[in-house]
Amino acid sequence: MLTVGISMLYISISYAQSSSTFMGARAVGLAYASSSLQDEWAIFNNPAGLANVKESVVAFTYDAMPSFKPFNRMAVAFSTPLKMGAVAAGVFRFGDDLYNEQLVCGAYSNTLGLASLGIKLNYVQYNAQGFGSKQVFSVSFGGIAKLTESISIGAHIININQPEISTAEKEKLPTILVVGASAQLSTQTFVTSELEKDLAHAVRWKTGVEYKPFKKFTFRTGYAVNPSAAYIGFGFRSRQFQLDYGYQHHFSTGARHQATVAYQLKKQK
Repeated sequence: MLTVGISMLYISISYAQSSSTFMGARAVGLAYASSSLQDEWAIFNNPAGLANVKESVVAFTYDAMPSFKPFNRMAVAFSTPLKMGAVAAGVFRFGDDLYNEQLVCGAYSNTLGLASLGIKLNYVQYNAQGFGSKQVFSVSFGGIAKLTESISIGAHIININQPEISTAEKEKLPTILVVGASAQLSTQTFVTSELEKDLAHAVRWKTGVEYKPFKKFTFRTGYAVNPSAAYIGFGFRSRQFQLDYGYQHHFSTGARHQATVAYQLKKQK
């Protein structure tokens, strides 16, 4: 009965708030302060970050919560450059057979002057055993501006159109505003920080530090407040292969682990 009660509780919470779709183990190690990151996981963070993709990349990530497996998440992303900008596609899943959320998304980003702009279209499906399913479309938009060679600022809005996910309860997909900045302090040290505001909740602050002691290895750590959580991670990158791991310790819900693998496809000759 306890398990059923917990399961019904998380169905209620998920319908009301929707699971976070911020993904990528690098972002985890940096406390999800990802608004100015420019990599293949930008499709799930700030879509403007896709503009920096120079070669085609396919990536997979799995986020596990050992204390409560129904909260596990996974995602697949593919990004490729175009003559003007870059495009990406992604698939995300949260939950289990009792309750799950699935998202399919596509994004486009391009650089105009000092700023990169990106837009993303999401198809979101909610499934609850015994309650049926609900599908909605949402739109997200973001930008990253390079102020100097080492300093960037990023901002994005998730679910601008705020689609309705429950007609009876008048519940809508949450709109989230994120703004942050990052600085490349040296060839080895990168710092990033941001504020996240869900319109229905208090502001959350996140910050992270990335340190590269060797050419192929990177270490990361971060902290977030409201709610409080500590983060740590590492990364390994060769010419075509990338492996990242991120650990999150949430002071209320416990530990989460996320592992990411990515493969950079060879250029066509």
